[in-house]
Amino acid sequence: MKTNYKLKKTVNLFIYSFLLTTLVSAQNVDERQFQKIYETALSEGKAYDWLNYLSNQIGGRLSGSIQAQQAVDYTKLQLDSLGLDRVWLQPVMVPKWVRGTPEFAYFETTPGVTTNVPITALGGSIATPQKGIKAQVVEVQGIGDLAALGEAGIKGKIVFYNRPMDPTLINTFSAYSGAVDQRGSGAAEAAKYGALGVIVRSMTLRLDDFPHTGGLRYGDLPKEEWIPAAAISTNAADLLSTTLKLNPDIKFYFKQNCKQFDDVQSYNVIGEIKGSTHPEEYIVVGGHLDSWDLGDGSHDDGAGCVQSMEVLRLLKKTGYTPKRTIRVVLFMNEENGLRGGRKYAEEAQKKNENHIFALESDAGGFTPRGFSFDSPEADFERTKAWQKLFEPYLVHMFITGGSGADIGPLKNDSIVLAGLRPDSQRYFDYHHAANDTFEQVNKRELELGAAAMTSLVYLFDTYGTVAPE
Repeated sequence: MKTNYKLKKTVNLFIYSFLLTTLVSAQNVDERQFQKIYETALSEGKAYDWLNYLSNQIGGRLSGSIQAQQAVDYTKLQLDSLGLDRVWLQPVMVPKWVRGTPEFAYFETTPGVTTNVPITALGGSIATPQKGIKAQVVEVQGIGDLAALGEAGIKGKIVFYNRPMDPTLINTFSAYSGAVDQRGSGAAEAAKYGALGVIVRSMTLRLDDFPHTGGLRYGDLPKEEWIPAAAISTNAADLLSTTLKLNPDIKFYFKQNCKQFDDVQSYNVIGEIKGSTHPEEYIVVGGHLDSWDLGDGSHDDGAGCVQSMEVLRLLKKTGYTPKRTIRVVLFMNEENGLRGGRKYAEEAQKKNENHIFALESDAGGFTPRGFSFDSPEADFERTKAWQKLFEPYLVHMFITGGSGADIGPLKNDSIVLAGLRPDSQRYFDYHHAANDTFEQVNKRELELGAAAMTSLVYLFDTYGTVAPE
């Protein structure tokens, strides 16, 4: 009995020692791969150069525009140069909305005494009449205030939505979510009470003179009832609000010339490295290639696109051979339709492709802090065990939450969706505004984000996802 006990104990110690050695060995391999990824990204990175061309040679890339097509051609050319197994364009029909000549606005305190204010038409808005709109203004703090005012307080006036993003929320994306309904649905709701038009406080925490555009929805409102809508800068919103308190009878004038055309054909840009052992399992990394037209879309989302391209380049450059098929997808039309993301998911479903993991970068090119995951609980628990690998790079905030709009249509019961989470405190200073330009992007921060994304893709490729019970 003693011999058997000693033998059993020896065997157990051997097994434990073997498993521990295997685990440590695997961790050492992962640490070395992380180091190679980061060193290559920070010393031989291409993302910043790619972004420079997208931003400064092409510029804003609104869906359906010439610039959007130029971006498709340019990024496909760059992916072709990486020696991937396959690069192609996936056709997708997208909206074509054109801003037209610059918008103009002022408020009038007494006849002939006016103050000009910076505004910009909201994406998808209709134009004002040719001579513009001039009417009294009614200020509200949100859509909920409309019912209390009723038609008597709104009809024939311009509704001014002035609820700011909540400055007490550390997560600025939460602050944005709490205010953006005014922009998205404000025009449709105000039109039901007979408003002539809508102006909306820009979705930013910063006080400045840059109006921030963004998409609106008229929903099922009959087209003949649509009203024009524009965003007003935060400085101008504060000035208008203060002036209204002193003189509720002031009038506001604005003119915009935007127009919606028929849908046109565009493309998602896709490149892939075929998996060596599990080619039937797909991993996607991406961002959206379109942007608004006011700036050049460097943070939103040129940064995410070039970081995603860099993921495949870094894997190849470090000599890593993927086990699974890894794709970069540059989605078209996230900003005003999400057509690219839906088209990709639709085609993947038609082909019965098994997507196990998708990662999107669409929160700017700032210093990476971690990732958010939308996944089965078992996968998230396993993912948290990888945090230690990211700790030396200060990218170890792993949380549950949203992933990315473009990869959202891929969601099912088993896939792991993730979003890169950079520091968010400056993002909405530039989001959808004319100051979202190349000089606002820090080269090192952009490269750190690309390295973090590559490292996470490497782990999911190496270890896969947790098999459902």
